[in-house]
Formats: sequence, C-alpha cells, structure tokens
Amino acid sequence: MHFESLRENSSYAFDVCHENFVADVIDASHQHPILVDFWAEWCGPCKQIGPALEELAAEYDGRIKIAKVNVDENAQVAMELRIRGIPALFLFKNGEVVSNKTGAAPKSALKSWIDSAI
Repeated sequence: MHFESLRENSSYAFDVCHENFVADVIDASHQHPILVDFWAEWCGPCKQIGPALEELAAEYDGRIKIAKVNVDENAQVAMELRIRGIPALFLFKNGEVVSNKTGAAPKSALKSWIDSAI
C-alpha cells in the first residue's frame, strides 16, 4: 500500500499546504494531536517511513492524525518551522509543537516517540 492510497481512503491522513496549515494543523491540534510529515518526492528516507506512518495512523485509530506537507510545493511552511532536513516530523498538540524529529526511523521508534509526546 502506498501512502497516497492511505490518504485517499482514510480520515487519519491528509495533505496540507501553506494556505490551510493553520486551520488543518495548528487549530485542529486542539481536538487531537497532529503529526506533520514534511517530505519530498525525491527523498528516499521519506519513502522509507511512509509504510510505518500508514500502519501507525491505522493503529492509533483517530487518536492522532497525520498531515503530509510536500516541502517542494510548500517551501514557506518548511522555512517558517526552520526545517533543514527531511523527513521531518513535527507533533502538534493544543496549537503548539510538542516534539519534532528529523530522519527516517523504524516503526517501533516512531511509535515510542509519539507515545512519549502525547
């Protein structure tokens, strides 16, 4: 399963752009944590963590949502958050970044990181 198919078939993952970042991530994080995955099509490590994020989205069953931000199409958001490398994962809760992580990691490490932050 590719991440694109998850986004088409799931309410747990969605694409975000600069125009809707505040509403779909910052404001929405008051309802439930939002994990933002900053990625690019050309990024090998970004593609490596895709399946783990798919599985985690389903396992958390709505307790967190995953937002995908393509940095090539939304450079302004990446610049505002001072992202220097991808994949970059930012966890928002109650309108604030509560944790962030750069680089690929196995699913178990991602789950531990999320659990410790939420």
